[in-house]
This record gives sequence, structure tokens and C-alpha cells, in this order.
Amino acid sequence: MSLSPDPQGNQPYTPDWSSVDQHTAAPEWFQDAKFGIYHHWGAFSVPAFNNEWYPRQMYIDDDPVKRHHIENYGDPAEWPYHRFIDGGYDKAGRFVQFAPKLKSQGGSFDPREWAQLIADSGARFAGPVIEHHDGFSMWDSNVNEWNSVARGPKLDLLELFTEAYREQGLKLLVAMHHAFHFTGFYDHVPPQPTTSLRRLYGQLDVAAENRLWLDKLKEVVDRARPDILYQDVNLDQVEERTGLEFLAYYYNRAAEWGTDVVATYKDGFNDKGEVFDFERGGPADLTYPYWFTDDIVGTEAWSYTTGMSYFSLEQILHSLIDRVSKNGNMLLNFSPTAEGIIPDEQRTLLLGIGDYLRQSGESIYATRAWSVYGEGPTAMGGGSFTPPVAGGGEDIRFTRDKDGRVLYATVLGWPEGTLTVKTLASGRIDLGSLRAIELIGPRAGEYVPLREFRQNETGLHIDVLPAAPFAAPAYALKLTFSGPIPELRS
Repeated sequence: MSLSPDPQGNQPYTPDWSSVDQHTAAPEWFQDAKFGIYHHWGAFSVPAFNNEWYPRQMYIDDDPVKRHHIENYGDPAEWPYHRFIDGGYDKAGRFVQFAPKLKSQGGSFDPREWAQLIADSGARFAGPVIEHHDGFSMWDSNVNEWNSVARGPKLDLLELFTEAYREQGLKLLVAMHHAFHFTGFYDHVPPQPTTSLRRLYGQLDVAAENRLWLDKLKEVVDRARPDILYQDVNLDQVEERTGLEFLAYYYNRAAEWGTDVVATYKDGFNDKGEVFDFERGGPADLTYPYWFTDDIVGTEAWSYTTGMSYFSLEQILHSLIDRVSKNGNMLLNFSPTAEGIIPDEQRTLLLGIGDYLRQSGESIYATRAWSVYGEGPTAMGGGSFTPPVAGGGEDIRFTRDKDGRVLYATVLGWPEGTLTVKTLASGRIDLGSLRAIELIGPRAGEYVPLREFRQNETGLHIDVLPAAPFAAPAYALKLTFSGPIPELRS
């Protein structure tokens, strides 16, 4: 961990850019991990309609969410969002509330089951969105009475997730979305009559809101000791000094714990000490410094909605392979129901990713980007909000081992007959030290030798079987050299 000098001799980091910029943005464990899981789950999951921005849109005239809310619950002036937290009756006479019960208490929610599924997905880090834009803190907060211990489920969800995920050996991510809470999310909500309601709906004065933003983060840092502190949009609208206070506080606490931590950002920070996050996307090409993306299993919403549709396993997994080849990590979101049930479609997707990573994980975990990310006709990435895309048998993505002696070429579909790797043409690379080409087999540690290959000016041509020897969503080839991987010429 890189620490800056402290002129007072007390703390290694001080709240100024020259100090926090010396923090190592992407430590080695983070670059090794590659894949993580988190989940959008909260009071907004109760209506299960449209998306997690329901609390905002239910107050906007002519919005479909407001029409839905009026039809099912009532006018927001009479049936406000916080009814989903404190509980209330809908127009059908049903009592609705975000109050999941633990399985041990007769409910459907079991954080250890979630943790097991996440571990089985192959994720190496995981955690909750512990406060979304709605301002509901899902831990035992001393600074926000709108929390999951005082209200709603009466559970310290941060504590439950922290214990369950760390039991699985996962690095802990905690996601906070609360900068937008007071910088625009509730801008259609009328002025509230009490300090408590003004706190929930982001209507305190600017100084109080900035202090609350920081105090919530300090609580989360101290209670959970997160390895990754993820933050969503509008950090650039938090007072700069307050943002720097957070970074210095987090990095100093991590130094006390002896932990290399990661802070992510979409705006407001920089890539010297923090890691930039491409929301639902990634770059079109190999990109430095090391970066991050968060994406979803559903095609539209981050939170559970009735009848939601999903991306295919190939779309999600090929996007992960592509992002790793371009020097990034991927964080994937799943969407539990309000009761704490993970739908079967989501379980199937996560387990499918895990099956592949158990088989071909050596081409993903603890690898590094090579000189180029890959080749093929299928374009992926290009910025934020570029959806997952499935590739085919001509699409290849490269990674290398950290020693630089093994090159992995992952094909996003079976090539049927001969695989041509154009990047490895004779005019671009000397393959004299290439000692073996193997297909990573159906189980970890098993390999299928590919002995027939030849290089010419059009590429490296590898003879493969006319049909895939086993079923998989992608196929990783391992090219082993007797020394360092030769330099690739442009």
C-alpha cells in the first residue's frame, strides 16, 4: 500500500489530492479477482414495477410509475414512498412493506444461501447495495433513523451480508448510491413537514446533507471494513473537501487494518488513487489504468420487477471475457424479490458462469491483459451503457499469465475445423519459442493437445475438431512458450 507523508505525523493520508492520489488504486488482489457480484434490493423492490427508480418516478406527473402507484396504492401525497418502509395497505387491502424475514424465523431470506450461490458463481468479491438513492440505510445507523434496524425488516442487513460473504472467503464490496439522494433524486417530492422526513427525502440544507453523506460512509467503513467501497453517480456534486475527507478516512482506516482497499467512482474522483467504473459497459479497446464495470442480469432493471427478462449466459459471460481482456474487472448485479428470493432464472445464469470459471478460470483469474485485447467481427464495449453482446467462433480474446510465459486465446464459439488467429501472423510475431497449444478441457487441469498448427502471413492456423469435444459457452486455448511471450509487432 502506498502512503503519503503526513506533516503532523499522525495519519498517512490527508484530505487533499496530493495525498490521496498516492493511494494504489487497483491493488494486485483486485486485478487478480476479475469477477464480483452485488445486488440491488430494498424498499423499492416491494412494488416490483419498472425499476429501482420507482421512489423518484412515483412523484413525476404523467410518468407510468406514478399512474401505476395511484392505481395500486393511491396518490403519492397520501401514500408516500416511505409507506413501503413503514408499511401500509394497498388498494386491494394487502399489507405491503419491505420486511424480509430470515428463514430461521419462518421467512424466505437466508444471506448464507445468497453467499453460497455467489461463491458457486465464481465471484471473488461480493456485497450489497447497502443504500440506494432512496436514502434508506440498511444497517444500524446512528446518523439516519431511516434504517433497516429501526424500521422495516428490523435487521442489520450490512452485518448479515458481511458475515455471510466473508465466511465464503469473498472480498467484501459495499455499494453506496447516496450522493444522488440529495442532489436530484427526490427533486419532484414536495417539501416535507418534519426534519426526519426531510432527511429521508434529501431536503436538509447543503451543509447538513454533505455531512450526512460523509457520516454514513464512515459508519459503513467502520462497521464492515469493506475491501471495495463502490459509489454511484453525482460525487462531483458533493463538496470537494467532503469527498476528500471520505477518501482520507477510508484509506487511513485501511492502513490501520493492514488492508489494500479499492474506491470506485463514476465522477468526482480521479484514476490516480481510485478506479473508474463504466456503468453497464466498458471500453472498445485495451485501456489503462485498470478499470471496472458493473452490469446486470436483467435486460433493463437493476432491482426485481414482475416479469423481468434476462440476458443470455453467452451475452454475460462473453462480456466478462471481453472486459478482462481489455484490462478490467466486472461486477454483476442480481435482483432478489422483496422477500429475499433469488429467481430461478438468475440462479441458472450465475451457476452457468460458475461452471465456466471452474473449468477455464485459469484464463481469467490472476491474468493480465496482453499487448492487444483480441480480434474478430463482433464489436463489444465503446463506453458506458453498451449492452452485453455474445460473440462467435471468429471472436478471440487474449489474456496472459502474470509471468508472461503463457498466452490464453479464448474463442467465443467453436470454430469448426481450423481456427485462424490473425493477430499471430508471421509478420507480427515470432512463434519460434512456442512449445504447446492446448485446449483447456471440460474440467480444471485437463487439457486437449492441439498438435497440428502452422503460421504464415495470414495468421496462426490451428486444426481443431469439426465438432466441439464438450459443450461450453466459450473455449480457452493455452499457448505455452519456453520463455517470455514474444513481442507483438504492430
